[in-house]
Amino acid sequence: MRIFIDADGCPVKQEVYRVAQRYKLNVVLVANTWMKTPQTTWAEFVMVNDDLDAADDWIVDNVAENDIVVTADIPLASRSLDKGAYALSHRGRIFDDDNIKDAVATRDLQAQLREAGMMTRGPAPFQKKDRSRFLQSLDLVIQKIYKKMKRNK
Repeated sequence: MRIFIDADGCPVKQEVYRVAQRYKLNVVLVANTWMKTPQTTWAEFVMVNDDLDAADDWIVDNVAENDIVVTADIPLASRSLDKGAYALSHRGRIFDDDNIKDAVATRDLQAQLREAGMMTRGPAPFQKKDRSRFLQSLDLVIQKIYKKMKRNK
């Protein structure tokens, strides 16, 4: 089990590091610009080219069943679920087979409204409660994966 972070603009990297250390998990940060990462054996940074979906494509090409993807990108979350991985947003929303289609449809509708010239609200400012919800969700997902892996042994 690894945690992949769609790292450009992700505000919860430090939280992921703390959780990864506690559970002894590896973290892979993927971005198209250089960023400082922990100098440890459990964290890896991958810099991709600046093509539009290069980070997303790299994550999908490398993610495996029971890995976790942290992303605000709904299409990436959907593609990760298709690979058997788990996906959650930096605000703590856990994406799954029951809610991903609605999330994609809402995202597409918002995009169509913006293209038609309608003003839509952007995301609310990231707050302390979002950070807390993220930590709870990440812990919940990790526990779920551990239980699943234990059952399958």
